[in-house]
Amino acid sequence: MFTGPIKSKVSNRGTPPDAFLTELIAWGKSAPEEIFAVRRDDPGEVDIYTHVAYGLGPWISPLHRRAAMLEVLRVLAGFESSWLWNCGRDTTNSTSTTPTTIEAGIFQVSANSRAFGQDLRTLSPADGDQFQRAMKADHPLAMEYAARLLRHTIRHNGPVERGEIDPWLQCAAVDQFMGLLA
Repeated sequence: MFTGPIKSKVSNRGTPPDAFLTELIAWGKSAPEEIFAVRRDDPGEVDIYTHVAYGLGPWISPLHRRAAMLEVLRVLAGFESSWLWNCGRDTTNSTSTTPTTIEAGIFQVSANSRAFGQDLRTLSPADGDQFQRAMKADHPLAMEYAARLLRHTIRHNGPVERGEIDPWLQCAAVDQFMGLLA
């Protein structure tokens, strides 16, 4: 169904399944504007738009920012889980030992990341086990949670903070997402 840059390979993880891209685009069309707006609450914290501006920016419109977020989520999902919604604990992370610190889902987020914002606490279950189940089963929630978390900070996501996803991000994919969102 999909072709072009949004079907590009991510590291050694392969290419995103069409089903994932369909859900990502549908979420991107309906996600709250505030997720993509210019952030003014904590200029000292690096958010995803600051982190990827050198490669995907400068930002020319709200649609451009929205499409860039979809590209980040496309690459991050491939990098973290090979686009598997039910992905569980990162066995290489020695701090993943409690229901609150165990990563879950396609974006490998953990319940302790809720501390980064009231919007994250409002959006997701407080109980670590329930949080893990929600990140695996509720795909729109998982996408919104990951996007909001990336707006607060990149520090909670190692592959983003360390720049490991950066080589796989593509301006051409952002352009393609812009066309699919319009």
